[in-house]
Amino acid sequence: MPAESPYPRPTLPAHGYLTVARVARPHGVRGALRVQALTSTPERMGYLGTVYLTHTPDQAETLRAHKVARIQRDKGDYWLLFLEGIHSREEADRFRGQYVLVTLQDAIPLAEDEVYLFQVIGLTVITSEGLDLGRVVSVIETGANDVYVVQGEAYGEVLIPAIESVVRHIDVENGVMRVDLLDGLLPE
Repeated sequence: MPAESPYPRPTLPAHGYLTVARVARPHGVRGALRVQALTSTPERMGYLGTVYLTHTPDQAETLRAHKVARIQRDKGDYWLLFLEGIHSREEADRFRGQYVLVTLQDAIPLAEDEVYLFQVIGLTVITSEGLDLGRVVSVIETGANDVYVVQGEAYGEVLIPAIESVVRHIDVENGVMRVDLLDGLLPE
């Protein structure tokens, strides 16, 4: 059995929502939240209007809407988020550890050849030779390129680097990812 990945597995969002950040802690005494961007486009944080906070981003019934009063960049991937109606450190502390979501309608539009990571989970992976490798069960974010973890009956766990020369086509509507495997990717 392979060792557990040190990288967090992505959480599927509640239907119709996309996770963009996580609250690290309160900031200052006026109710600001210090949040870490969890998006590949952190600059999108500067344009948030209404956000939804929850401890469990995969359950829509736990979401609570909040209007953004102001947001400003902090350091690195961190931002200071000010929500309407939150005016003290104590009020802000209630949100520690919660996820910040937006509706998919408010998400930054993707280019024609892009998909959200959550859309990759569950896709059936087929090689150019027609081999069914199984389904994508998680995504490892390495910094250089993502790696799709595929689990199937025939080959067990297969790690597919998310690079253009390997991942040839992703068809979210039909639930299929087509790949050209590099030598050594399949177990002997």
